[in-house]
Amino acid sequence: MSAQDLDIPSLFNVKGKIVLVTGGSVGIGKMIATGFSRNGATVYIAARKESQLKEAVEDIKNVATAGIHYIVANVGSKTGCDALISEFKKRENTLHVLVNNSGVSWGGPFLDFPEEKGWDNVFNVNVKSIFYMTSGLSDYLSQGSTSVDPARVINISSTSSVNPHSEGPLSDQGNGTWSYQPSKAAVNHLTSQLAVKLAPSFITVNAILPGVYPSKMTAFGLRTSGDKMVQGQPMGRVGSPADIAGLAVFLASPASAHITGQHIITDGGARLVGTAKL
Repeated sequence: MSAQDLDIPSLFNVKGKIVLVTGGSVGIGKMIATGFSRNGATVYIAARKESQLKEAVEDIKNVATAGIHYIVANVGSKTGCDALISEFKKRENTLHVLVNNSGVSWGGPFLDFPEEKGWDNVFNVNVKSIFYMTSGLSDYLSQGSTSVDPARVINISSTSSVNPHSEGPLSDQGNGTWSYQPSKAAVNHLTSQLAVKLAPSFITVNAILPGVYPSKMTAFGLRTSGDKMVQGQPMGRVGSPADIAGLAVFLASPASAHITGQHIITDGGARLVGTAKL
């Protein structure tokens, strides 16, 4: 290792990387995609709605220093994951970073919580898609990866995975996100499983656990109880694009090449003082 390897531009370099972000058209996914694109990575974003994908690509182009592309896809089933993987493989011959960001939630009453929308779809998108996207792209991720320059899988979990409160400002009065919390807890454990499985192939797997960030999922709570939610944040604010994009870029950079199987909370310390409700 040379002294130059320890310079900031080298430690956090993602230039030339090929990155795929599921759920990359809005919210945290778009923030992460923008961070990679700004710093020289070729980025593909995938989501169900082409109109939102087109809008996101046009926005990101304003700051991009490399290519930004989109693929219309629905990762709510193995068939949908396979279709996304197939389309991506038509366009690229390798993949350096997979960000499994797609996620959904559902709020409903404890005594009448729906099975299909409330449980099945939430676990399909939040958990099952991570497994099928990662396993289906593991051959691409392992191409050319080494112990000092591994490929990366970054799974987007939530502080809900370690916070048992299902009823709060993010859902209507009397409703709870009963399936979201356990689905994100499953993401954490699946991250550890995949880290063990893929380490011999020189692929790191880590999870980011965001607290309150502006997104479609938090829009209701921020709209109806935003002041109260911000007051409950020890740092006096919710997360910003730089917070989440910076962490994702770190987990894809040389600086994190020896980190795998970790679950990293980014919530401004809210969980430590018992105020996190996401």
